Amino acid sequence: MTQSVQNNTTSVDMSDSNVSEGLSRRGHFAFNWSDIEEITLPNGVISQMYRVGLPDDDSSPTVFRVYYPPACEIEAHTHECDYTEIILEGSQKVGRDWHFPGDVRLGLANRGYGPLVAGPEGATVLFFFKDGRWPAKTIGSNDGSTLFSHLLEKSRD
Repeated sequence: MTQSVQNNTTSVDMSDSNVSEGLSRRGHFAFNWSDIEEITLPNGVISQMYRVGLPDDDSSPTVFRVYYPPACEIEAHTHECDYTEIILEGSQKVGRDWHFPGDVRLGLANRGYGPLVAGPEGATVLFFFKDGRWPAKTIGSNDGSTLFSHLLEKSRD
């Protein structure tokens, strides 16, 4: 017997209050990436994010899906928490090393890396930050002009 599976095309309300209410009531909450608001930064980077667990819990891991347009460069920086990232599509150079779909990078808090340069086809990357201390922090003589963490933080308010 063959079963037919269809995608749910109903949009889900991803407001913090709705996610919190759903988690509190049922203990789980389901959605699609298309339900998460896209944040387009001035450099063309497109970011989406959600928290694992309650949205207002700063100790909860934070997940990002980020698209970097072709040749986009992000200055070397660090984060105040451990993280991992997975290249989903395209390619990305980190420092001197190129990474491709399926490649995974692990990073410790307060250890700098970069610069990041998206390949000719751009790059889509999935990030998992250990907690809410994900905003990028400048290192060395970098001025933060390519990071835009303040815009991502503002979008959570």
